[in-house]
Amino acid sequence: MTSIALFNNKGGVGKTTLTYHLAHMIRRLGLSVLAVDLDPQANLTSMCLDETEIEELWENPSELIDQGAAKAGIPGTGRVRSGQTIADAVRPILEGVGDIAAVEPAELQPGLWLLPGSLDLSRFEDKLSNEWSRAYAGDIAAIRTSTAFHRIIEQATRTVGADVVLVDVGPNLGAINRAALISADTVLMPLAADLFSLKGLSNLGPTLRQWRADWQQLVLPRVPAGISAPRAEMRPLGYVIMQPEMRLDRPVKAYERWLKRIPWVYSSAVLDEAEPTREDDRHRIATMRNYRSLMPLAHDARKPMFDLRPADGALGSTQQYVKTCFREFQTLSREVLARIGEPPEDACPPSPTDRH
Repeated sequence: MTSIALFNNKGGVGKTTLTYHLAHMIRRLGLSVLAVDLDPQANLTSMCLDETEIEELWENPSELIDQGAAKAGIPGTGRVRSGQTIADAVRPILEGVGDIAAVEPAELQPGLWLLPGSLDLSRFEDKLSNEWSRAYAGDIAAIRTSTAFHRIIEQATRTVGADVVLVDVGPNLGAINRAALISADTVLMPLAADLFSLKGLSNLGPTLRQWRADWQQLVLPRVPAGISAPRAEMRPLGYVIMQPEMRLDRPVKAYERWLKRIPWVYSSAVLDEAEPTREDDRHRIATMRNYRSLMPLAHDARKPMFDLRPADGALGSTQQYVKTCFREFQTLSREVLARIGEPPEDACPPSPTDRH
């Protein structure tokens, strides 16, 4: 199993949309996938589940859900159960009554699961922040807190037998993201070609190196044998350029100017290379065009953009756009899998518009 955290400390670049579509396409390529929502805004969860399912997840206790649903004549979906979010998993630690609780991932389709998020996860931020320095001294409770996300993901991965884990995290450098990222084997960075993404890269690279050094040198040697702890590898996998919707007040030249700076900033800030060159673009995995016109259709159909069919409203020229979307995400997913050493099992899954 290889875990990939998708992270950029600048919001609004399409990180969650990328995570969602990568998860579905990697599954289409023959590998089993666990998607993990560690963003307290729970945007990935809201993309994967409908409102009724999210209500079932977030309400407690489960018997009240069943009673209320029965009275309203609403059948259960069967995919989710109350008390099965990451916030529920860390609640015993947060309340000081025990270690992580077992949670069951929601099966979105055969071979694709979601470990759902919750707005309640934000309550764990202060706890993680306070326990970080205590873990340096080998405090057992602090180490259990700091390794909670790693152990939750590890437990869920064993339960479903996932080949690839995709972790969606929020756009900040706070304690929740620190605990999430030290749990990741690799880090994939979605970027926009603008000043804010470049500034985010400049901050991100040194921060990841500091977190890695602190964990590997100060905490990992003090972790007791009975506690599973991450290696905090956080190996930079590369970056994906997310093209914006061009506006009249943002000329193409401005986009190209920032685009040319990304290879140098990534190599110097993230990879810490001593003599990076501006022409070194080997770390760019792909450039994804803006598919904003497909997003409303995909949202209404509760499916990825590249799975849209005429019955979903993808008519006429939109069908060609869906095919282009399919090819781009297929190419991106293959490249991501190649970089983590997980070759796809399916040589060439067909596009839904090719099948129908």
